[in-house]
Amino acid sequence: MDIDWFGQSCFRLREAGVTIITDPYDKSIGYTLPRVRADIITVSHDAPGHASASAIRGDAKVLTRPGEYEIKGVFITGIQTWRGAGASGAAREENTVFVYEFGDLTVCHLGDLARVLTQAQVESMPNIHVLLVPVGGGGALDADKAAQVISLLEPNIVIPMHYHTPLVNLKLDPLSKFLKVMGVTEHAAQESLRVVRSDLPEQTQVVVLECKQG
Repeated sequence: MDIDWFGQSCFRLREAGVTIITDPYDKSIGYTLPRVRADIITVSHDAPGHASASAIRGDAKVLTRPGEYEIKGVFITGIQTWRGAGASGAAREENTVFVYEFGDLTVCHLGDLARVLTQAQVESMPNIHVLLVPVGGGGALDADKAAQVISLLEPNIVIPMHYHTPLVNLKLDPLSKFLKVMGVTEHAAQESLRVVRSDLPEQTQVVVLECKQG
């Protein structure tokens, strides 16, 4: 599987001739989405930084709700969660976590998950090999909560998303805060990541991807 990061919560997952785009954004958040095609688009919630499916080329199937789907040989599960603080009297918005099962590789995209997953939610999910996790706060998990979710799911690879970069105009925490919580002292951003089931690390490894722009 090949994984590319286009900024914010938008990734391209490519495996066995199938391309999935997660949470495509519009230009209002500062990033510029590359001209890409997809077979499947998943949208975690309805917001400019996550739901611009029309920006993606091709006749893609767009998934926006919880449920179970099988498209082009990929089994996809959408799990309802919440974003925002959800405090008493505060607005609480739905967020869909998507789990993609590509044969022997499973990827989980947490969208704008704001609360640590419940034990029931964790138990309903398969073993996660690659976790795409928000780490910069701003209505989603911050560094500390992201680390808690990682400890619950125990993925082989963690790819952080939804954090501050010079390109984004949203108020988010920097990546360095998350890396410090995870005990990562040195890292080099990779242009893209190729994941092979037989090469997965036994201990959870944080992989930082370069942001590809149009």
